[in-house]
Amino acid sequence: MIYGNLALKLEKDFNPPYNTGNEGWVYNDNVNDPRIKKWLGEVVGKEGEDLSRHDKWLCMMYPRLKLLQRLLADDGAIFISIDYYEQPFLRMVMDEIFGSQNFISEIACVNKPSGRSDDKYIATAHESIVIYKKSTEIVFDGFEPEEHITRRYTKVDKDNRLYREEDLRKRGSHDTREDRPNLFYPFFYCEKTNDLIVGENDDITPNEYIRIQPMKSNTVEGTWRWGRDTALEKKSYIHPRYMPNKGQWSVFEWQYLDERGKVKPTSVWNFKDVNSERGSEMFEKFLGFKKTDFQNPKPVGTIERILQIATDKDSIVLDSFAGSGTTAHAVLNLNKADGGNRKFILIEMMDYAEDITAERVRRVMDGYGTGKKKVDGTGGDFSFYELGEPLLLPNGNINEDVGTDKLREYIYFTETQQPLEPSRESEPYYLGTHFAKAYYFCYEKDRRTILDYELLEAAVKTRADGYMIYADTCTLSESQLEKFNITFKKIPRDITRI
Repeated sequence: MIYGNLALKLEKDFNPPYNTGNEGWVYNDNVNDPRIKKWLGEVVGKEGEDLSRHDKWLCMMYPRLKLLQRLLADDGAIFISIDYYEQPFLRMVMDEIFGSQNFISEIACVNKPSGRSDDKYIATAHESIVIYKKSTEIVFDGFEPEEHITRRYTKVDKDNRLYREEDLRKRGSHDTREDRPNLFYPFFYCEKTNDLIVGENDDITPNEYIRIQPMKSNTVEGTWRWGRDTALEKKSYIHPRYMPNKGQWSVFEWQYLDERGKVKPTSVWNFKDVNSERGSEMFEKFLGFKKTDFQNPKPVGTIERILQIATDKDSIVLDSFAGSGTTAHAVLNLNKADGGNRKFILIEMMDYAEDITAERVRRVMDGYGTGKKKVDGTGGDFSFYELGEPLLLPNGNINEDVGTDKLREYIYFTETQQPLEPSRESEPYYLGTHFAKAYYFCYEKDRRTILDYELLEAAVKTRADGYMIYADTCTLSESQLEKFNITFKKIPRDITRI
């Protein structure tokens, strides 16, 4: 978990600010970060007063979404929960960043079935979840069948498997023999031997077999749902039965619950577990937080459903506006349920990151509640990081207030993608050697450094095929640099301050 405004640090998903017209945007009027408050106060006016408010909201979101697009795996997807205020504007900027061809769907998540009482004309009962993929084709999974589906499977076979019967006769339009003659054929059933024959057969003894045809009535011939080849292939699932109310025989398909498969998600989610009240109930009654600790926590069910359709057991899930920590909660729940090893990265800029967001993750891992409400922990672990001061200032210069050690680590990692080597007393400017090239950061906070022969003789002692040397200025000529295979880089700082 990362505490800090990563987007601001980089100067450049889930839960973008909603721009609802309140005093602030990120988590509405609960924004306390001084940099965001300064930006809101100086740049953005209220709805109706600032005609460019939507443009400014997009300008704030664009670099963040651009960064998330870069971070997303090629086979990944981004789910963005957004209110109706900015949904159309978000779609436009998402089409530009991700490409309209990578738009997957928009889900209406019914999180307040009664609707908002403060809406003037129509009470809004949902928020939108906008889904885009990165680039390559992805595969979405479905939901496990819920009770309203499983309760239909009331019969049990000899192996104790639940199933339901479905008449093999076709119903609805184009269900007559005249419409689909290839779907009209007989079954022959022998009650004595329980033998079932598909289609016409000259070897059948008429007195021993019952002829079963898909009749709509005594005079109208119907059709089966399957062709003869399919019926032969799935014969073990077909069972004849006499229907006394209709006075006729038919054949039924036995549909097994354990073979049913998952339910394909629809574009409307009106499940009970996505209701906003479930989020508050979990946060307060079960996890033990106060209502004033966090406004409108997301329901765990919403995020769990997203994870069920979009992740596999080893996926990495990033929530760039972590809030109360619902995403981590959902990841841990799902890992416990299916034995997965999903990992989460949470980013939160607000000062409740430690006491609310991280604390919730701890409680979920360790277990929470008492008595009948006690919930066992999911297990797992996580690390908590707080962003330090930015290493680069907005003007591109280094931030000298972070200290020399941090600057040295940054320079070496930027050049080599490797951790800094241990310092050497004999070579204080030396950073390390990578692929036969030695790196030096000739930096003094209170004075300017000059790359010349004197510095080379005094500071550079490591033998290498080439050298990269940072300094404030260089008096060596191009030919001299080439002679020693030196690449000079100027330290980006304001030397007028020295």
